[in-house]
Amino acid sequence: MAERQPPERLSPLEPVFHPGSHGNFEHGVDVILTETRPGSILQLAAWPGAEKQLIDAIRKVTGLALPDGAGGGVARDGKAVFGFAPGKFTVVDEAEGLASSFAKAVTPAIGTVTDLSHGRTAIRIAGPKAEWVLAKFFAIDFALPAFPIGAGRSTTHHDIFAQIQRTGADQFDIYVFRSFARSFWKALCHASEEVGYEVQ
Repeated sequence: MAERQPPERLSPLEPVFHPGSHGNFEHGVDVILTETRPGSILQLAAWPGAEKQLIDAIRKVTGLALPDGAGGGVARDGKAVFGFAPGKFTVVDEAEGLASSFAKAVTPAIGTVTDLSHGRTAIRIAGPKAEWVLAKFFAIDFALPAFPIGAGRSTTHHDIFAQIQRTGADQFDIYVFRSFARSFWKALCHASEEVGYEVQ
């Protein structure tokens, strides 16, 4: 009997994903855009009073220790976690199957685990003008002191809900609904044209 292969994951960006340099890049590119395609994207929510237990479960499963403070987060070794609302966290891993690990660690008394891997698209924007481009979309202070490395924010651009985590000094990972990913990607490319961008 032949071994059954999992279905190939298709990107919603495929028809509009055009690798190479675009826009005003004759003096170089100031923004790099890519789709990161993590294996697992989860949303964890703690019941009132169980937030510390959930944070401890996140540390045990991922090895990532969340800093104190609203919106705090950390990204390291292909894994990331950040708080986006009181008692609610987004957890991302390059590997698949993270939901089953959390299903064992987060009991019904602590909170809930929702696997969003099939319903979100992860887009990375990096480069010296990444903050400048993102400021065209979101009324958020993207400067490092206000938005430190690892921190996350939950916001919208028109009707597109987005969760944003700063994963480097000039790098941000954006998680959007899969059904809006193509539209958001096209808008992001358009907003990056005047500084020159590269799709990788």
